[in-house]
Amino acid sequence: MHDQSFLHKLRSRLAHQLDPVLYTGNGMSPLNISIALVILAGILLAIIQTEPSIRQGHEHWFRYAELALGSLFLLEYLARLWTCVENDAVTSRWKHVFSFFALADLLAILVAFSLYLGNGGVILRLVLLIRVVRLARLGRFSTALECIAEAVRSRTYELLVSGIFGVIILLFAATCLYLVEGDIQPEAFGSIPRASWWAVATLTTVGYGDVYPVTVLGRILAGITAVTGICMIAVPTGILASAFSDAIKEAKEKHRRLPKVLDHES
Repeated sequence: MHDQSFLHKLRSRLAHQLDPVLYTGNGMSPLNISIALVILAGILLAIIQTEPSIRQGHEHWFRYAELALGSLFLLEYLARLWTCVENDAVTSRWKHVFSFFALADLLAILVAFSLYLGNGGVILRLVLLIRVVRLARLGRFSTALECIAEAVRSRTYELLVSGIFGVIILLFAATCLYLVEGDIQPEAFGSIPRASWWAVATLTTVGYGDVYPVTVLGRILAGITAVTGICMIAVPTGILASAFSDAIKEAKEKHRRLPKVLDHES
């Protein structure tokens, strides 16, 4: 009986450290901060392994590091599986096992223990960044994410309209250059899809310089397209900036009113 009480207390304390919903402190718990650092170390390790001059001759050390990360992730997975029932929203451990984040945890373990993924494992390892967001979903970080989501959600129609307008301009610019430069530079502007690559690079003001018009009319059209691209990029930027400002003001207002509401209810 004493052992069961001890295990229950241990599970409860561990759950409050692992589950961001149960943690009562500000931001991330110390344990979740440690886990986030391990995740970032794993991502950094996967990135470093893509450099042949570093990897060659040290393959065994990287293998040992991968196994160590896999062991830590496995231990964390089992700990979360054991403590998940402390959260009232989790009705059973099977529900936790098949949840999105639990499957992401399992993927992290499989990637760490898979020694034959090579550089392809880097892409899968980037999935671990989702877990960092999960661990930090409380506090100011969570508030910032909510503001971003609310900003995008409140301006969905405006962003959609500006996106459609941008696609129309892109196709119009590509068609113009196809008609003007298609016969002169068939490899770059011989079709509208080919000319679309130039239009994308120009409208986004990237300007790779791999393809460019050579005729006077083509260059004039390119100049107009570049100036239009600056305006096109500014439109969604202004929409989001205004939406972010409104969302932040609303979040601050809610935070300011919250104590008064609680005092009134009490």
